[in-house]
Amino acid sequence: MSVEEIFKVMRGLVAEEFVTDADNITMETSFEDDLGANSVDLVELAMAMEECFEIEEVAEDELGGIKTVGDAVRFLASRLK
Repeated sequence: MSVEEIFKVMRGLVAEEFVTDADNITMETSFEDDLGANSVDLVELAMAMEECFEIEEVAEDELGGIKTVGDAVRFLASRLK
């Protein structure tokens, strides 16, 4: 799966999780600053990513490095290789 394909899926996932318009989501969108996410929101997003992309559980320390949609996309790209 390419980075572009992952981003398209993530854009829809983020829009659904944060109840926002997918057109407003870019690779630079910050979960905390732009979407108002807290740690619980990020755990819920991680669980949605695990289910959607059929990956193993995302560890808490890995989650700490995911600040933007682009970070999440790159993280998923590395897991899906």
